[in-house]
Amino acid sequence: MTLDQPTIDRLARLPVAPGQLLINGAWGDGQNPRSEVLSPIDGQVLTTLASASAADVARATAAARAAFESGVWSRATPAARKAVLHRLADLIEAHAVELAVLGVRDNGTDIAMAIKAEPGSAAGTFRYYAEAIDKVYGEIAPTPANILALIHREPVGVVAAIVPWNFPLMIGAWKLAPALAAGNSVVLKPAETASLSLLRLAELALEAGLPPGVLNVVTGPGRVTGEALALSMDVDVLVFTGSGATGRKLLQYSAASNLKRCYLELGGKSPNIIFADAPDLALAAKTAAFAIFRNAGQVCVAGSRLLVEASIHDDFVAALAEATEKMTLGNPLQLDTQIGAVNSETQLAANLGFITDAMAEGGHIALGGTRALTETGGYYMQPTIVTHVAPQHRLAREEVFGPVLAVTAFDTEAEALALANATDYGLAAGVWTANLSRAHRMIRGIRAGVVHVNTYGGADATVPLGGVKQSGNGSDKSLHALDKYTDLKTAWIQL
Repeated sequence: MTLDQPTIDRLARLPVAPGQLLINGAWGDGQNPRSEVLSPIDGQVLTTLASASAADVARATAAARAAFESGVWSRATPAARKAVLHRLADLIEAHAVELAVLGVRDNGTDIAMAIKAEPGSAAGTFRYYAEAIDKVYGEIAPTPANILALIHREPVGVVAAIVPWNFPLMIGAWKLAPALAAGNSVVLKPAETASLSLLRLAELALEAGLPPGVLNVVTGPGRVTGEALALSMDVDVLVFTGSGATGRKLLQYSAASNLKRCYLELGGKSPNIIFADAPDLALAAKTAAFAIFRNAGQVCVAGSRLLVEASIHDDFVAALAEATEKMTLGNPLQLDTQIGAVNSETQLAANLGFITDAMAEGGHIALGGTRALTETGGYYMQPTIVTHVAPQHRLAREEVFGPVLAVTAFDTEAEALALANATDYGLAAGVWTANLSRAHRMIRGIRAGVVHVNTYGGADATVPLGGVKQSGNGSDKSLHALDKYTDLKTAWIQL
C-alpha cells in the first residue's frame, strides 16, 4: 500500500464508470433516474449513480433471501467462507491505492488517512472475521443428568447494512465482514455521496468467489432506497451508522414492518478532557487538534468538545491554535494534506450555520470560522476553535460533523465529569491526566462506549466500538459484533 504522488495523480485522472446496482450477481440500472456524483474536491461531476426504486430493493432482498435459503453460503463450512473472505482481503490489498483514490475523489478524505483507514482497515477487518468464524463454538449447558442441552449459534438470515459517507470502506467492512463470516446474505446501501469504493468492493467480492445473491448493493437516496430496505419483510437485521434523526425513522419502519432488529451507531458529541496535571500538555494540544480536525471533523468519535481545566485554559487554547495552524488544509489527493474537503455543499452550509449560532450565543471564535479555498470550487472549511461555549449552547449539545471544536473551561474534577455527561450522546471520550486514580474515576464515571486516556482515537478490530444513550446500541468490531449477526437456538434432548 505504498503511496507516491505520481501514482495518485494518474489514478485521479481516470474516468469513473457510472455506478450500477448489484442484484443476484448481476449489474444493472435502477428504475429511478440516475443521480450525479459531485466530487467535493472541486464541485465537478465525477460520474453518475443508479437510483434503486422500492421494486429494485425488493428484488435485492428477494435475491438475498433466496441465496440464504439455498444454503450456498449459509450452510457452507466455516473453512469455505474463511477462504473466500481471505481472497477478498487479498484483492482489497492488491487494489488498495486504486480504492483509496476512488474514495477520496468521492468523499474528500485526505489520502494519507484514507489509505490506512479505508482499504487498509477493510482488508484487516475481513481477515479478522475470516479467522474468527471457525473459532466461535456453541455451548453445552449444565442441565440435569438425563438431559443434553445444546446451544447453537446460527446466522440470522438477511442483513441490510446502511453505511455513511465518511469512511465507507472501513465502516462497510465492519458490517459486511462479520455478517458474511457468520453465513448471512447482505443487502448493502452506501451513502449517496460515497458509493463508489463500495461498488468496487462488491466487484472484488464476486471475483473472490462470493456466490451470487449473497452480497447485493443498492444505491439511491435514503428517503427511497433506505426506507424500502427498512420496511422490507425480507430483512431480518438492519445495521446502520449515521444520524439520530435517520436512526429514529429506521426504528419506526421496523415497527411498521416485521420488527426487524435494528443496531444503530448514531454519532456523538465526545468530550476530550484536559486536566492541568496532564503528563504532556504539548502532546495533548497536538492530539486534540488531530482528534477533531482530521478528515475535516467528519469522524463519529471526533473529540468535538474540549473541556480544559481553568488554570491552564488560555495557555492550552493558544497551544491548540498553534498546533492547528500547522496542519495543512488542501486538496485531499495531495500527500501532505492533513485536512481535506467537507463531503458536500449541504454539509458545509450546516457547519457554517453552527458558527453563526455559536457567535449569537456568546461563543468566541479563536481560530477559523469561515469557508476556505473557494477558488477550487470544492467544499472546504477552515478548522475552527470556539471558546466560551456553555453547556446549554447548541454547539455543546449537537453533533456538527465538521471541523468545529467547542471549548469549555472547568474548575474541578466533579465539574469536568458533569460537563462530560451533559449530552444526549455517549460514544467516545478522552481524559488527559497523570493521576492514575483520577483516570480510573473518570473512566468509570463517563457514560461512553470508548474512553481514551492520554491519547485519542486509537483502536483496532480486537475491541468493540459502540455507544450508549442516543449514540446507539450494539457494537461494531471485535468478537462482540458477531452477536448482531447470529441467533441462539437451544436443543433440549431427552437422553
